[in-house]
Amino acid sequence: MNTATLTARSGASPASLETLEILPARSEHRWLRIALVTETYPPEVNGVAGTVARIVEGLRELGHELQLVRPRQHKQEQAQSEAGFAELLMRGLPIPRYPQLRMGLPAKRALLRRWSFERPDVVHIATEGPLGWSALQAARQLRLPVLSEFRTNFHAYSQHYGVGWLRHPIHAYLRKFHNQCQLTLVPSEDLRATLASQRFERLAVVARGVDTERFAPARRDPALRAQWGAGPQDPVLLCVGRLAAEKNLELLLDAYASLRQRCPQARLVLVGDGPERERLSQRCPEAVFCGQQIGTALAVHYASADLFAFPSLTETFGNVVPEALASGLPVVAFDYAAAAKLLREGSAGRLVPLGQRQATRDAFCEAVAALGSQPAELRSAAQAARAVALRQGWPAIVAGVEGHYRALLAPST
Repeated sequence: MNTATLTARSGASPASLETLEILPARSEHRWLRIALVTETYPPEVNGVAGTVARIVEGLRELGHELQLVRPRQHKQEQAQSEAGFAELLMRGLPIPRYPQLRMGLPAKRALLRRWSFERPDVVHIATEGPLGWSALQAARQLRLPVLSEFRTNFHAYSQHYGVGWLRHPIHAYLRKFHNQCQLTLVPSEDLRATLASQRFERLAVVARGVDTERFAPARRDPALRAQWGAGPQDPVLLCVGRLAAEKNLELLLDAYASLRQRCPQARLVLVGDGPERERLSQRCPEAVFCGQQIGTALAVHYASADLFAFPSLTETFGNVVPEALASGLPVVAFDYAAAAKLLREGSAGRLVPLGQRQATRDAFCEAVAALGSQPAELRSAAQAARAVALRQGWPAIVAGVEGHYRALLAPST
């Protein structure tokens, strides 16, 4: 054995490291030591944070040992530590325009020290920010297997914030980042094909799951609908997500206007917050803005609506789509990302083809208006939506991630 370090599992102190031995990776055992690095985590509210939390939970249920590396969310926050799980909290800064979210700062030296002493079997990097880059470089220096995830179209966002000139540099950075990993997970086949055509290497598809116990039609709340000004038969159009330019919410308001032409009693409900909230409320004062909702409250908001509209064109997946389906909501969305995977077959909503800008906008508005104004079709689509979601449970998703870990650790033949 090489003399160097010993994992913290032994209780060794840093002063004794020179006389201790490195433990071999335990890929031959049932459990693995996994370092999972993310720049966002609950209670932060976004799709990445929620998905990472479910993967952490699932891996722990499978008996793996997890080290969660993430930014400290406030000065008083203390790292959690218990059997099989430990947090490593790093420095971070608020993200511009999203002060409730934080970005990790570079931390390569700290990670080198920690992982030399407490060596993981595999490093899983969920985000590509400064902390993720530091983790990648530290893992490569220590010759640790690295798996990454392509989760957010940062390069596509740039055009919505007046920095479109950054699109190509950001894309080049993302390609460089992921091509230094042994494997990059993507949530859909169409995204895998797109990235492969852009010279991203070693890609594998692992979809995202949905909690079908939390998100369920049984959580429908007539009292909440009454607060929205909706009667039992009034269609409620819902959208959940960040209220930001990249979410294409102008189209949502246009679609709602089309629906009201056919069904004047229809209501529009937006769940989420962001820099566009004030402008959107001024343009559509009759809309109901519920702010951020989490946990059971979020599930109740989903289930209390009737139709989900998702106009975004910048998603890598779109976790809100399976959440809506699980809640019994038919979905109107564009034919890509999660919607393409989940709605292409069956009658759980309407897929709008991507095409020329005006034709695409008109088709989206027509799909919302047509489905939202037909109560019988809405009821039938609601049943189909729930059936689709029941096939997207988290256990199978986590098992797929674990399988890729073991493949990275398997001896090459």
